[in-house]
This record gives sequence, C-alpha cells and structure tokens, in this order.
Amino acid sequence: MSEFNRLIKLLGTIVWGPHLVLLLLGVGIFFTFRLRFIQARRLGLAFRFAFGRKEYGETAQEKKGDISPFQALTTSLAATIGNGNIAGVCTAIAMGGPGAIFWMWLAAFFGMATKTVEAVLGQRFKRILPDGSTAGGPMYYIRYGLNLPLLAGIFAFFMGCKPLFSTSTIQANSIALALKTQFGLQPWISGLALAGLTWLVIIGGIKSIARVTEFLSPFMVTIYLLGTFLTLALFISRLPGALRLIVVGAFHPSALTGGVAGATVARAIRYGLSRGAYSNEAGTGTAAVFHASAKTSEPVRQGLIASLDVFIDTLVICTLTGLTVLVAGVWQEGTSTQMTVNAFNAALSGGGIVVVASSFLFGYSSLIAVPYYGEIAFSYLFGVWIKKPYRWAFCGLIFLGAILEVEVTWSIGDIFNGMMALTNLIGLIGLSGLASQLIRHYFLRLNSLTTKETKGG
Repeated sequence: MSEFNRLIKLLGTIVWGPHLVLLLLGVGIFFTFRLRFIQARRLGLAFRFAFGRKEYGETAQEKKGDISPFQALTTSLAATIGNGNIAGVCTAIAMGGPGAIFWMWLAAFFGMATKTVEAVLGQRFKRILPDGSTAGGPMYYIRYGLNLPLLAGIFAFFMGCKPLFSTSTIQANSIALALKTQFGLQPWISGLALAGLTWLVIIGGIKSIARVTEFLSPFMVTIYLLGTFLTLALFISRLPGALRLIVVGAFHPSALTGGVAGATVARAIRYGLSRGAYSNEAGTGTAAVFHASAKTSEPVRQGLIASLDVFIDTLVICTLTGLTVLVAGVWQEGTSTQMTVNAFNAALSGGGIVVVASSFLFGYSSLIAVPYYGEIAFSYLFGVWIKKPYRWAFCGLIFLGAILEVEVTWSIGDIFNGMMALTNLIGLIGLSGLASQLIRHYFLRLNSLTTKETKGG
C-alpha cells in the first residue's frame, strides 16, 4: 500500500506541477488581454447583476434553467470556499513564505477572466435533460462547440470521479479531525452525522442544494470575516508590516529576517499560484456547470456573476486569512489550519473556536455542492438514471472518509483536478473566439438598452 501511495503522490505532483499552474495563469492572462481587463472594468456591473436588480441586463423573456443567478453564485461559492481557504493559505505561507500571497492575488485576478469565459460557454451550450433539468459544463461545450466527443468524455469522467474519490473523503476527514481535536468526538459519529446531513440536502437535487447554499454561503462567510476583521483590528498597527512581508517576500524573500528556511522567489511563486488556483478552481470547469443551471437569457450576464466566485474566494477570504496570521505574528508557527487557530487565539481567548466552526461550515458547504457537478458529469456519460445512485454513493464515501486515513486522496484530488483543467483549457482556448464575440455583442446590446432607458425610450 505504501508503494501505491507513493505512486499516487508522484502522479499528483506530475499532473499538478508548475507546467499546469503556468498554463492556468497563461490562459487567464490571454483572456484578460483579449477581453480588455473585463474583470476590472466590469466588476461593479458584476456586483449589480448578483446583488442588485434581478432583471437588469436581460434582453429576452425566456430564461431556461433550474435556479436563480444568485443561487448559482452561492452554490458555486459553496463548492469553492472550503478548507483550502484556511489550510491552503497557511500551507502556502509555510512553504513559500508571505510572498506566496502576492502570487495568489495574481492567480486570482487573471482567474476571474477565465471563470467569466467558462460560465459564458456553460450557458451558451447548456442542454435540457430527459428529466427536465438543465445541464451544462465543459463536456457540453467541448462536444458541441469543438465537436470533440472523446475529449468531452474524458473530461466528464474525471469531473465525475473527483467528488466521489477526493472531495467526499478529504472534507469529511478534515471536519472529523477538527471535531475530535477540539471536542473529542469520535470520527465514526462525525462521519455518520455528516453523511446524514449531506444526504438530506443533495437527495433533492440542485434546487434543494441552492436553497441551502443561498443561506449557508453568506452566513459562513460572514462568521469567518467577522473573526478576521476583529483580529486585524486588534493588531492594526502591524498591518503595514504584514503588507511589507507580502511584497518583499514575493520578490526578495531572503531580505526577510527569520523567514521560511530555503524560501526563494520560485517557491513563493509555486505555492502562491498553485494554492490560489486550487482554492478558486478557475480553469477546472466546475463554474461552467453551476452557472449553466442559472435561469438567464444572457450567458455574459452570468459570466460576470461567475467572476465574483474568484473575487470572494481568493481576493477576499484567502487574503484575510493570510493577513490574519501575519499580523498575529504566528506565520512561522505550525502549518495548515493550526496556524489560523493560533492567530485567532492570539487575538481572543477561545478564538480558535471560530476557525473550527468555519472549517466545519466550509467543509460541509463543499460536501453539499460538489456532488452536483459530479452527477451532471456522470449523467452526460451514463444518462440521468445515475443521479440518485451517485448521491447515495457520495454519502457512503463521506462516512468512510471520516473514519479512514485519507492522506493519499489529496494526491488523487490533484490528479483529477489537473486532468479536468488540462482538458477544459483546450475547450476554452478553442472557443475563445466565440466567447469574445458573445461578450462583445452583449455589451453592444446592453449599451443600446441603457441608452434607450436614459432617453425614456
């Protein structure tokens, strides 16, 4: 078994190596320039679409889909905001130094453009399944947009496998470990409870999931943000120093005293870009599945909303995690979630409870959201009959993940994520011309609509 574990870890390192991270970054840069920095120029409009007038920007009456555009955003956030926002950031700092946060910002900024295009294409090529539900994602735009059914099938296979054999066990094991450490709760009890709570939500499909995430995502983000804001407020005098650590560490880490042993610019870049991409999942295609389910007549409108996935996940939550551990002065103490626990405890007695609660909520939100894109992928391969068996299997693996050692599943997740990204990026590049055309024409129509409204037409 040890040989098998080493082989899986090696494959994970090969697939999710620097070449893939640079490819993800390169595609994001390509779309950023091709779309003329759409993620910056249209950020305000994205927030208006997500949180403002629900019909603003719609130019047609028929809106095919299963959930509202806002529910698509909260469901996608539920899938992306996980323990990577806590443990992943701390690991990046521990391995690459504070400068890794700068490169995480860079990955997020360019990743916003990538997610915009993913959601646009997901909406453009979505289909109505025999059971009346909506389905979209890379397998659909690769097949119907590029006419590459074999590549679409390969993508769907890896997307269907990732929730089953990676997310279910990783999140369940992380939550069970946190509950055992903090409260002494036996893992089998945690696993049974998690499996039951997840089943209650996912058995009803995307509409049931969306109803829960519409409340859960804002709630869990608010709790965590309050904890980080309080910690930052108590150590506000150290904030300029923390920002200096990030900037200097990104380009000249050897200038930092008491820094990470062996820290180099290359290590800061590697861990910052990889953890950033892993956290927000820009380029892996998951956003295209969630946002394809939104009721909208305008793919570009949903694409702008999708860009907020990355903004909230990485530029807000991951940044606050990083700043919290830096201002608290604990960034050289421990790794993973323990670093954040130390930071919160330094600010407040018992502050670590907030981290444990956030870890539970972040992990649970992922557990109820990710089965959706897995079942859509397997429905593409095997038909809609697979949906309910898939949900039952997922819940069963949650229980197993809580009670078994699952270190190797992190590497399995790297392999599935990496293969999803590689196949999806082919689709994105091949359809970049169509995506650019859709976006350009949409803003021409939107500008015309806005002009008419201004003139009272």
